[in-house]
Amino acid sequence: MNLQRKLIVVALATAMPWISAQAQSTADLQKEIELLKSQLKSLQDRIEAVANKPAAPAAGAVDPEEFNRIKIKVESAEDNTIASGFANLKISGMIDPTFVYNKRQNQAGFVFLNNFYDQSGIGGTKDVYSYDNSYFGQAMLDIQKETEGGSKWRLTLAPHKSASSGFNLGSIVHEASVSIPLSGPATRLIAGQVPDWSGYEFIWSHQQPLISHNLLFDFTIPSYYSGVGMEMTRGKWISKFMVGNINESRKGNGAKSPGVTYRVDYSKGEFSGFGFAGSHSFSSKNAGGKYNLFEVDGYFTRGDWVLQGQVGIGNQKNAAFGGGDAKWSGLSGLAGYKATPRLQFTARADFINNKKNGGGVFGSNALFGATGDDRNGFGPAWEDDGSGTNTWVQNDLTKGVNRTALSLGASYLFNQNTTFKAEYRIDRASGAVFLDDKTQGYKKSNSMIGLSAVVSF
Repeated sequence: MNLQRKLIVVALATAMPWISAQAQSTADLQKEIELLKSQLKSLQDRIEAVANKPAAPAAGAVDPEEFNRIKIKVESAEDNTIASGFANLKISGMIDPTFVYNKRQNQAGFVFLNNFYDQSGIGGTKDVYSYDNSYFGQAMLDIQKETEGGSKWRLTLAPHKSASSGFNLGSIVHEASVSIPLSGPATRLIAGQVPDWSGYEFIWSHQQPLISHNLLFDFTIPSYYSGVGMEMTRGKWISKFMVGNINESRKGNGAKSPGVTYRVDYSKGEFSGFGFAGSHSFSSKNAGGKYNLFEVDGYFTRGDWVLQGQVGIGNQKNAAFGGGDAKWSGLSGLAGYKATPRLQFTARADFINNKKNGGGVFGSNALFGATGDDRNGFGPAWEDDGSGTNTWVQNDLTKGVNRTALSLGASYLFNQNTTFKAEYRIDRASGAVFLDDKTQGYKKSNSMIGLSAVVSF
């Protein structure tokens, strides 16, 4: 039944009772029928007018010609990006001008783009890598590229304070590495220069809450590796190793034995995991001679809390301040609490047992004397000889001091790319090994205050 017939039936059914009650004759009934037909025709005309009216375009509909124009433009931009080499290219960077006050050195000022190694003493100070001249006060530019085949290329530059600048003097290259997939993305060949991967702390300031680094980071692990190796991912496990040079870009004459370094990580979930790493050198002709370094580290995050820890041991042939082999063991622990989404408070405590043979650790140095590191606090203890002439002597060269450090800090995320940090740090030793610049005597402790602004992109 079409629409017109339906409407007639409905209209008649509605009108019949009224017709029956009011019509007095056949003539009256005929008039009423004609009136209904007229009203029905008017209603039908309105329905047809609505049905024949063209539909209004849907709100927000895209004009086909405009769509095709935009499509061609986007495809052209993608082609240009690929042809120019910008596809899968990532560039990031960071700077962190830092103010440091050091009590025993009687020194206060900004630390920024100074050297890790400056034996020339320009400016009156012979600078070295130390806990108050570690990986902060830097400028870094990181360039990463992945090709269509899955190969990854990375170049990281850090003038004056790269991982290699303390050994390959003048080098601004922190990392120059390639990662090539072999049987798939989970099995890769890695080669080039890469920074050390030991411990729970990151190198760059925008990746860690405190300004300074822990004692194990600064003094018990290498700085960088140059060589070739593999990286394998199997489920929650990531393993990697390299064979080549450790803390040297090229071996010296007579050196042929490569070093070996490795790391294994297990991620239990998003909020916890652990790993271990080791480095081993088997020849006295290698940089640093013969040594064995090993550490285990882990992390745990729950809500606003983060906990991190590290335990390490090591030995180095003929490297003790009192003669013989240097041996050490140590641990570090960090706890952080986010008081607000932007504000975090952090505490870190470190300890190194270093009494054997007068002390000595992998990263300590004796540039200012062969029997101790009076800036970083390693080596045999000094004692006043009691003559009243401020004369200090080392009575027992076979016994080194143990070292501790405590850092308390706060970091505030000012905006997405800027973080302000403050830290108070106190370093202690079991004997007097810190040289006091004011008195030219030796103390058991030293304190440092640091302030920094970290800007990254």
